[in-house]
Amino acid sequence: MKELLINKLKEKFQDFIEEIIDYSNELTFVISKNKILDVCYFLKNNEDLKFDYLVDICGVDRFKKENRFEVVYNIWSEKLKYRIRLRVKVDEKDLQLDSVTSIWKSADWYERETYDMFGIVFLNHPDLRRIYMPEEFEYFPLRKDFPLIGIPDSLPLPRRN
Repeated sequence: MKELLINKLKEKFQDFIEEIIDYSNELTFVISKNKILDVCYFLKNNEDLKFDYLVDICGVDRFKKENRFEVVYNIWSEKLKYRIRLRVKVDEKDLQLDSVTSIWKSADWYERETYDMFGIVFLNHPDLRRIYMPEEFEYFPLRKDFPLIGIPDSLPLPRRN
């Protein structure tokens, strides 16, 4: 199973796979940012693989100088009965990444949440807007530099009686 996945991806995307991590019987592929859409399309539509279910997408703040953020895709193949992860590094200077909503419709809300909490913009998303925070909110609460107590007066709170 693992060999099939690794070989299929390497055969088509050798130059765009930055790292392959095999941990606890699960594979994670670190993919070049500019190829995430192509890799996801291939994984979903390849007859041998059929990764047809996007379980979730989440953001990660590594709080590093370069490639501070990551977007992690957790996908499942009903055909193979196997899950893999794709990770894409996103630098703070270029917080844009192609949306995968054209491949999996379920990416819609996951990408919106990642945008809302981390500020990562998903290009060609059909309705990229905040999901929890007000549209005019200037901050991204899951970034590690966001204060634990919040930012005073940044968000109007309901009046107390």
